This record gives sequence, structure tokens and C-alpha cells, in this order.
Amino acid sequence: MSMHVALTHITEYRYDRPVRLGPQIIRLRPAPHSRTRILSYSLQIAPDQHFINWQQDPQANYLARVMFPKAARGIKLTVDIVAEMAVLNPFDFFLEPSAESVPFSYPEDRRRELLPYLEPIPAGGPLQRYISDFKVGLAAGAQNTTEFIVAVNRRVHQDIGYVIRLEPGVQTPEQTLERKSGSCRDSAWLLVHLFRHLGLAARFVSGYLIQLSPDIRPLEGPAGTGSDFTDLHAWCEVYLPGAGWIGLDPTSGLLAGEGHIPLACAADPSGASPVSGATDPCEVEFAHHMQVRRVLETPRTTKPYSDSQWQEILSLGDRIDQDLQARDVRLTMGG
Repeated sequence: MSMHVALTHITEYRYDRPVRLGPQIIRLRPAPHSRTRILSYSLQIAPDQHFINWQQDPQANYLARVMFPKAARGIKLTVDIVAEMAVLNPFDFFLEPSAESVPFSYPEDRRRELLPYLEPIPAGGPLQRYISDFKVGLAAGAQNTTEFIVAVNRRVHQDIGYVIRLEPGVQTPEQTLERKSGSCRDSAWLLVHLFRHLGLAARFVSGYLIQLSPDIRPLEGPAGTGSDFTDLHAWCEVYLPGAGWIGLDPTSGLLAGEGHIPLACAADPSGASPVSGATDPCEVEFAHHMQVRRVLETPRTTKPYSDSQWQEILSLGDRIDQDLQARDVRLTMGG
């Protein structure tokens, strides 16, 4: 089953007067390693008088570096994406034999490449106690790597309550543990440092999350979203030899699937900010709007053809039969 969805994301900054703008770095284009197939992408920028250069940073994220030659009263960014929402198996990967159990060591050449993602912040009291729970399990014996990362992700999901936090920045792991709550970016940052302290390379990811309402409500378990929904989101990726970067979403406690579209991945959340840049001192108003809509759906077992669609199919068949008979088209076999 697959369907095509159109995502629109509008970000607008309004200034109290015309201000000069430094280079603006925009990280709102799906990353090359996105598992969701992107059919089309566009970025519209206002004011129209600007210069744009597309770049890729050391993590291969797409960056739009935008220069505005004149003072402006605001900036408006409009992203339009059409994506194919085909069901993905998040466990569709294989590990190198040396990495099938934790703890394991990265090969030296790979370890040098992963150094920025292996450096944890010093662990304070709350974080140190939290880490020790996992280290006790590792000390008891080797564990299956896939089962281990799933368990760590699920533990953070269970222990940290999700809140919508509008304040800028990211909480430290200690703050998140002390408060036992945080936004998606806070729990993702905590998970990143948990993995790093446990010897696994991990990075912070910002991106889009698309959630579509199910065709049929489940008999048991969470019902899911009641309507199609999209928003900016954050999660964690851990590097496993043989599998590459595997996404884990501590907000849901699940692995990243087809609804997770990464935009920027970085060793630090500041490197994955959707928009960054400098302006003259001013007062600013911020506006943000996102929507997703279905543009193409194929029939499936949970949402088959409707009665009217079946009637159109049958009527077309009748018309074709009549045309074949009128033209005296006959079926033969052999020859």
C-alpha cells in the first residue's frame, strides 16, 4: 500500500521595521538518506530580491544559504513537498557479525569518522544514575544489539513525559531527567547522550513527522491520530555497522518509519536548526503553519473500491464489450 501526500510548511518572520539581514541558513530540504521517497520539492522565499546557493554540510545535509541585498520588513519561507507514503519495515537491516551484540567496538577507521557522535557531555548525578541502570545490564553479559537499542528507546519514552514546550533551545539531559518531561527535542537529546555514554555513535535529527489517520480503528492499543497531521519533529539516530544510521523516536518509543522525513542531522542540536542567521536588533513576530493532504490513494484491503467506483469499473467493462462486438473482434487461440 502506498499513497502520495502533499506537505506545505510556511514560516514567516515579521520585523517592526526594515532591517539588514546577514546570511540565512535554511535546513528545510529532506536529507539524502531519507527512507521516504520524495517525489517533488520546492522552496519559495520572500522577499523576491535575494540570492540563494545550495550547499551540503559535512553531515551531507542540504543547506540553502540565502543573501538579501536590501533591508526587509520580514522573511517568508514556503516549502512544498510531495512524498510517497509507502509502508516501511524499520527493522529491514542487517548488522555486521561483530556488531550483532552489545557492547561492541567500531573499527578504528570508522571510529575516527564517528568521533563527533561519540563524545558525550559529562554525566551529572541524574544522568549518571540513569546510565548506570543500562551499564549493569551490559555487565551481566552480551545483549542483542537491536533488542538493546529498542529497549533503551522504550525506556526513555516511558520515563519522560511529552510536553509541548515553546521556549527556544534544548534542555540538558539532567534537566529532562529531573523534570521527567520534555519536548521531542529534549527527549531526543537525552537519548543521544545515553547511547554515547554506552559506546554507540548517535546524532540529533530534526525533520517532518507525518501521521495519517488509520482506515480502521484497532481493536486494542492506541487508536492513533483522528485526522491527517504533520509537524516539525526531532528524534535520534544511532550508527550500527552494517545497517548505517537507524532512527529511534523516544516520543513514541518506536523506530522511525515512513512518516519520519529527516531534514538535518548533527552532533549538536544547534547544527540541525531549521533556520539560522543574523539580523539587525529589532522586534520580531513569528508565524508558523503546516498542513498535509492526500493527493493520490490506491485501493487496499482496509480501504477497497467504493460501490460507486465498482459501478464505474463494471460500466466501463460493458462499454468495452459492446465496442468489441460492434467491431466484430473475436478471440482465437493457437495459430
